[in-house]
Amino acid sequence: MSGLNDCDQPGTVNNQPSSTPPTFDAVRAKPTRDAISPSPIASPALTTSHASGPHVVIVGGGFAGLAAAKRLKRAPVRVTLVDRRNHHLFQPLLYQVATAALSPAQIAAPIRAVLSKQRNAEVILAEAGRVDVARRVLETDQGDIPYDYLILATGATHSYFGHDDWSKSARGLKTIDDALEIRRRFLLAFEAAENETGEARRRALMTFVIIGAGPTGVETAGAIAEIARTVIRRDFRHIDTSRARVVLVEAMGRVLPSGFPRELSDRALADLRAMGVEVRLNTRVTRVASGDSEDGTPHVLLSSPNQAEPERVDAHNIVWAAGVRASPLGASLGVPTDNAGRVVVAPDLSIPGHPEVFVTGDLARCAWRDGMVPGVCPAAVQMGDHAARNVARLVARKPSEAFKYVDKGSLATIGRAKAVASVSGMKFGGLLAWLLWAGVHVFYLISFRNRVIVMLDWALAYLFFKRGSRLITGERDSPPPA
Repeated sequence: MSGLNDCDQPGTVNNQPSSTPPTFDAVRAKPTRDAISPSPIASPALTTSHASGPHVVIVGGGFAGLAAAKRLKRAPVRVTLVDRRNHHLFQPLLYQVATAALSPAQIAAPIRAVLSKQRNAEVILAEAGRVDVARRVLETDQGDIPYDYLILATGATHSYFGHDDWSKSARGLKTIDDALEIRRRFLLAFEAAENETGEARRRALMTFVIIGAGPTGVETAGAIAEIARTVIRRDFRHIDTSRARVVLVEAMGRVLPSGFPRELSDRALADLRAMGVEVRLNTRVTRVASGDSEDGTPHVLLSSPNQAEPERVDAHNIVWAAGVRASPLGASLGVPTDNAGRVVVAPDLSIPGHPEVFVTGDLARCAWRDGMVPGVCPAAVQMGDHAARNVARLVARKPSEAFKYVDKGSLATIGRAKAVASVSGMKFGGLLAWLLWAGVHVFYLISFRNRVIVMLDWALAYLFFKRGSRLITGERDSPPPA
């Protein structure tokens, strides 16, 4: 169980605007933007609902957004959930789509279907551009949506630390489109290697570089190594897929550097290396070059303290798992944000000066222990639920309450029957941790159908070393994309 901090003090929070916003290290205050000319008011379809009562607008259909919408099911409000995509996505399993273990439909569900039985809720497919807190209006590409209460749950996107041009070669993993493109490149690389006669090019085609050794990077590296060495080894006639090179790069001194104790990081490192993954610790990427580089070979340059010159690694498949940046929507609020764009929230998850606006999930910076509430699924669910509870309390003319984060522990899988877990002070790995990881992830899937199908797929994959989603979609590129 987690200890208390600024965001989890029991009791109530004064709803009056604070004259001194919360401050943290690396936080900068953004000046309030000048008011822009009002957009045309949206059509009635964007501003009305079958329900009555105050209008609660929720932006984002992820874990936090859906948790907030469901919490308001019986509240005397009308709820509008806005998202630029029509589906809720279980992001922690995206890497399984990218590595051909699951199909997209198994980890996603239409938002309208999820909320179809909630009579006070409606869904709008639109992209939010800006929040005008003075007018209490959410500006979208479909028109303005006025609100009485606003819950922002727009999450985070990739951060290339000032090297956005790297995104062409080093694809991140945040959406279904990302996962399908990584899967396409991954499978095409083996197909191209099967027909390649040049040894150097064949090596580059069968080299996979994953940048960032957090849970996404570790799980992706382990899955690629496992597929190459077991699942598809008998599918090809001219290449030995077990010789595929998987390189995991981490700038810090250990894998899983955040949220996991040192002994579990060491165990994960040992498991990765036993699977044949090359793990480069204390190593930074100084360049990501696409196939348009001077010699036509996509590659990365790796720099470490014990190297005089950067090391070049030719690789046609590069996955970015190193950094994230909060959704830009938070910047339009005109309140303090940190260096990653997260909005600094009050203890009740509202923003300074506007108790009707709540920020949740990866978009919020909420103090916890000596740092902040982590950007993980359980935290997002808890924050979305709590923000909705506070809305209901304000509607009932009760004071909002401080958020108390309950730490559910940390889990990461490396491969078949290989995982690490830190739960309630217990630290363990191996098959038990893997089964716990699988159970927790199945539990958080959005529908019963998806839970059953994923459990069956994982059981078959475990017993027979098979992955059933090895489909190459889209146009076949020649040469394979960088």
